[in-house]
Amino acid sequence: MIPTAINVNKQQRSVELHYKDGVFTLSFEFLRVFSPSAEVRGHGTGNGVLQYGKKDVGLLRMEPAGNYALKLVFDDGHDSGLYDWSYLRHLCVNQQTLWQEYLQQLQAAGQSRSTHVINFKAL
Repeated sequence: MIPTAINVNKQQRSVELHYKDGVFTLSFEFLRVFSPSAEVRGHGTGNGVLQYGKKDVGLLRMEPAGNYALKLVFDDGHDSGLYDWSYLRHLCVNQQTLWQEYLQQLQAAGQSRSTHVINFKAL
């Protein structure tokens, strides 16, 4: 399903996707964490890389990739991976579940959404 409109809200750090059946808002952080790139998802099953410290990531640009996808360019240098219409729709309708799973993975790995957290091990 192709969005009927796409709006970027830099102040709220989000992308709003309008569909015939509703409007979905995805944060820049969410989009960065769930990038479809091989760098994030891995080159095979089960070898993805957990993204952390992306709470304050910004979106520099959004570019069309033909008629089938968007390329997002983030201010942390990440610019690979094409968000095709099907994947964007998947992110929209599964946002809550995906986000909760991500937060659990972060906690299990002892990582944080923030770039400002330093984990010290007790001596």
